[in-house]
Amino acid sequence: MNARGAVEAALFSASSPLRVRDIADRTGLSDAKVREMLKVLQEEYDERGSAIRISKIGPDFVMRLRDEYLDYSDKFTDAELTKGMMKTLSAIAYNQPILQSELFKTIGSRIYDDVPVLVEKGFVNAKKVGQTKELTITKKFMEYFGVEATSKKDIRKWLDQQS
Repeated sequence: MNARGAVEAALFSASSPLRVRDIADRTGLSDAKVREMLKVLQEEYDERGSAIRISKIGPDFVMRLRDEYLDYSDKFTDAELTKGMMKTLSAIAYNQPILQSELFKTIGSRIYDDVPVLVEKGFVNAKKVGQTKELTITKKFMEYFGVEATSKKDIRKWLDQQS
């Protein structure tokens, strides 16, 4: 078995980020070999200027497009989220935790349509707080958008760089 190919295939076919242990368990490779192959893949993709990169998000690894190529992928995929939903999601991510009632004051009534969809798609958590809900982003948001930050400050910085 080609260890590099096995790790690359695991990342390519995974629907969510993978831990080293998950890759090792499913490929029969050692943790050390998986780490070595992840490093090899990262270096290969960087050296050849590939549109793809291997990112580490917390303890997980994911194969994704480099930011400068995201516009091209948008032209070939169906949008999961409308522009309005993206505006709502960005406001939640930037201000989290934020009360839905506060979000309403900034964005308006459209949030009552957007928030349930964002919760259903797994991008937002909504926790009941009195008459309203407290909204925060989820791990899926971080993975989907390739946010490698974990602190509120770093997430804000990442969002500022996207605009």
